[in-house]
Order: sequence, then structure tokens, then C-alpha cells
Amino acid sequence: MTIPTAILDALTRADASWRPLLVQGLEAMMAATPDYLPQLANDQYLPTEQRLFAAFSLPLDEVRYVLVGEGPYPRAESATGVCFMDGAVGGLWSEEQGGGLSKPVNKATSLRNFMKMLLVADGQLSLDNTAGEAMAAVSARARSGAGSHIQTLADLQQKLIQQGFLLLNASLVFRSHVAPAKDAKAWLPFFESVMAGLAAQAPKTPTMVLWGKIAELLSKLPVMKDFPQISAEHPYNLSFIGNRDMHQLFQPMQLLKE
Repeated sequence: MTIPTAILDALTRADASWRPLLVQGLEAMMAATPDYLPQLANDQYLPTEQRLFAAFSLPLDEVRYVLVGEGPYPRAESATGVCFMDGAVGGLWSEEQGGGLSKPVNKATSLRNFMKMLLVADGQLSLDNTAGEAMAAVSARARSGAGSHIQTLADLQQKLIQQGFLLLNASLVFRSHVAPAKDAKAWLPFFESVMAGLAAQAPKTPTMVLWGKIAELLSKLPVMKDFPQISAEHPYNLSFIGNRDMHQLFQPMQLLKE
């Protein structure tokens, strides 16, 4: 069986440097589960608009980190094909008097906790006081321009890309009628093949940043022995805000600084 045209067409969203590896990954999926991609091509899944491989927009030789989340957001407006980037979020900071993070950020629990982790790592928030007046003060400073903070989620995504982050999900699709773990298992041969190619071709071996239980499963793949790894609980856990490994990784990057 051949890879469905509808799946191959989505490769146009990936940088040209990735396309041979992505095709090899899809071929590995076809070899492992021949029916999966043909069925997927005829099914309803997120992300839409041929954004299946949107995470691979960063040229292969610029990748320094591979951040692996679990899967796309389960909402069409939120699922962008890029790990952790909620398409429903525009501004990061609340416009309301006494507000902290914007309502869309607070709705996206993982993003909210990631933002607070960055603020704690940067010393702008205290770990024992990350809400209420303390958060409102940070937001007011951010909106005023006095702290030279970034203003939008698009800014944050660009900052991560500038640091060399490939923002990838363990499962590239979400389907409301399929268990996420089942889709993630089907994408394992793709992930293993593509990461093997990355390890072989990258100028310097990237560091894997693994979030959550599904991403944690990837650490057991043979190819992962070729990569340095940093693991953490998924950011939807409040404990992520105080994760010192995440502080140590992200604090020097100054992602919230304009």
C-alpha cells in the first residue's frame, strides 16, 4: 500500500530539509500498521487545514531541542499542529483592571502553568504566590511596556523557535472517537524513524524535552539513547510551575523578554 495523497500533501507545511525524513517515517508507519494512514486520511481529525506536519517548519540543522507533548488540543480552533501552541490564544496578558494572564491563557491550563513557571524561574513571581495581586502586578508591568515583555502567544512561539525548539506532539493527531494513547502508539514508528534521521543529520545532537506520560513512553524507544533527555510532568499539573529542571532549562532563555 502507498501513503495516501492527502497525508503526503500535508508535507508542504514542513521545511524542505525535513521532507525526506518525514516520508521515511510515514513509510515506517505503513510497514507497521498498513491500514492506519489510509483510515486516517478518510477520517475526521485535528489539526485541520493540512497542518499535520506544521511542527517541522524549523529547518533540521537549526534544531537544538525537541519538546514533546502529548497530542493536539481537542478543539479545532486550538489545534495548530505545533505542540503546546493554542491557536485560540492571542494576547498573553489580561486587559482587565487587576487581571493577570488573559482569559484564553487561563483556559489553556498547560499554557497558564508554563507561563507561571517562566515567571517564577525569572524571579518575577514567588512560587508560593503565583495568583491574585502578584500576578496582576506582573501583568500590569507587562502591558505598560516597562518590563519589555512579549505580548502574544505568537511572540512566545517565535522565541522558542529562535532557541531552536522543534515543538512536536507524541501523536500528531487528535480524534474524539479514538483514545489518544492508541493514536500515539500508531505514530511511534514515525517518531522513531524521524528522530533517528535527526540524530544522524543534526550538526549537534538536540536535547529531548519530554512532558507527560505519553511523551515519557518515547524515552523507552531505542533511538532515544542517542539524545540527552530532560523529563517533567505535563504542564497541566500545578507542580510543573515549581519544577527546578524546567527553571534551569528555560530561565537563561528569557522567553518572556521582548
